[in-house]
Order: sequence, then structure tokens, then C-alpha cells
Amino acid sequence: MRDPLPEWPTFGLAEDVRPALRRAREAAPALVLATLTSVEGGGPRPEGTQMVFGDGVVAGYFSGGCVESDVADHAAACLQDGEPRRLVYGEGSPWPDIQLLCGARIEIFLEKVASDDASLAELLAAETERRPVTWVSDGVTRACAAEVEPWPEAAVVRHHDPVPRLIVVGGDPTALAIATLGAQSGMETTLVRSRGPVAPPPIPGIAYRREEAGQALRQMDIDGWTAVAVATHDLETDRAALMVALPSPAGYVGLLGARRRLPERLAPLRAAGVAEGSIARLHAPIGLDIGGKAPWEVAVSVIGEIMSLRQGEIASGLIGLRESRPKSKV
Repeated sequence: MRDPLPEWPTFGLAEDVRPALRRAREAAPALVLATLTSVEGGGPRPEGTQMVFGDGVVAGYFSGGCVESDVADHAAACLQDGEPRRLVYGEGSPWPDIQLLCGARIEIFLEKVASDDASLAELLAAETERRPVTWVSDGVTRACAAEVEPWPEAAVVRHHDPVPRLIVVGGDPTALAIATLGAQSGMETTLVRSRGPVAPPPIPGIAYRREEAGQALRQMDIDGWTAVAVATHDLETDRAALMVALPSPAGYVGLLGARRRLPERLAPLRAAGVAEGSIARLHAPIGLDIGGKAPWEVAVSVIGEIMSLRQGEIASGLIGLRESRPKSKV
């Protein structure tokens, strides 16, 4: 008999299940990985969405409450007998009493994964090392690598990008709000406040650096899955940060400030030799135009813009915001 799911489904806030995979791997000899492999009729979650079930561990969601409990039952059975399962909900389901209110038809594939599975180890190593990999599995045999040739019987072909990162340069309430919302949204978030207080900001899940902005950014190994939000009120700090961020592989670079002052803020960058192509990547004024200037309003606009661009590029078949990615089933 499995433990009931929590009454408040906070486990569903986890979009990336790799941290849950790590916890489940450490807690028991095996876990169950569930992957949404097919969606027809406009379900609430896209193909490739995953859940993890382990000893005291559950993360992710498929339908917002319609099927999770039943999937958990099947996951418990899968953990016991080791047999992979393909679950169907909606039209053609063997469980007509489980209704999807959205009217969709979804298929979910369950596989038992041993904690010492080599592919699981590679998936988690790639997360730590910020490498994109693809997971391919038929429920018994699986592979995980930068390039994998799927086999005909494979039920899951799932690409995993590095965790999105956010670097916020600044220290005022707006910068703190952007960093807070970024961390709450699942981004690996760092706040850079040059010569700031020794004590870090009292915000959970945020790293903190006190170096000069340009120096800090040069040391952070910016990649295509990194977003940089420059949100200070100091022109020299802004310039130092942009001098590093704009020519970098960063997937997003945004600058806080008034549109009318943008030409004078860009002039020193051009004079210093920053290429026009790099300057053209700058999102300024930063964020979506939602009409608000309060710290949380700006934060929502910035995180919304970053997510919108990332989702648009993923839909176009790209990694992060800039690099090409292999096509996959989910």
C-alpha cells in the first residue's frame, strides 16, 4: 500500500525532475520515472513532462489533479514488479471513470530505474556539468548521452538541457524582486552587488557575489542557458556588466532604464568596440511591457520575457536561446 499523495500538490511545482531523481536515487535501490509521451486535444502539460516516484519522493504533475493519484498507484506496482507500463487516459482509456476535464487524451510511460543505473548517473552528471543530453528508453534498456540514436522500440526520447541560470546585477528592491522570482521559478540565480554588504541577501536559493560586476561575470562561465539582468542605477556598473554579457553566449541580456536614455548608455559600449550584433541582442528597456514599475511588476515582466523567449526557441528546435539541438520525440 503506497503512501497517499499530499493534500496540497506542491510536488507539482517542480518542472525539472532531476533534483527529485537525485533524492530518490539516494533514498532507495530504485525509483519510477513517468513520462508524458502523447497529448491529443490540448492537455494542460506538454509532451515530455515527467514525474518521479520514489521512497518518500514525488515530483511533477500531468493534469493538475485528474490522474496523478492513479499514476502513483501504477508507479507503486511498477516499482514492485519492474515491468514498464503505458497508461492511457481519456478516449480509449481502460479507466473511463477517470475523466480529464480538459477533454484531452494522454499517454504516460512508466519505467523502473535502478539507483545504480548508468544512464541515470550520466543524466545527473550532465546536470551538474551543464551539458545537454538525451534520454532514450524502452523501459528495460536505456541510454543517455549527448547524441543517441533512438531504436524503434524506444518509448521515450527526452532531451534535457542544463538548468536555466539567472544573473542579476544590482541591489535595490527591483533587483531583489527579479532575483527572488527567478529563484522561485526554478532558475539557478546569482545576485551580483559590487562592494555590497558582506552578509548575503535574506532570500532563499540565491547565490551572492560582491566583486566588480565585470569581474564577477567573467568568472561565472556564462553559457547559452544563462540570462543576465542588469538592474542597477550606476552607469559605470551597467557598462562593466554589459561589456562582458553582450559578447558572451548568454541567451538573454536585459538592461533596466528609460528608453530615452538608451543611446547615451550604448555609446560607451560602441566606443569600446562592442560589435553592433552584440548590442542588437540587448533587451532594453528590460522586460515585457506590462505597464508597471513597482519592483514585483518589473520582476514579473523580466522573468516573463526570459521564459517567453526560451519557450519560443525551444518550440523552434533550439537549445537555450542560441545553440542548435537535436530533435526528439518529447
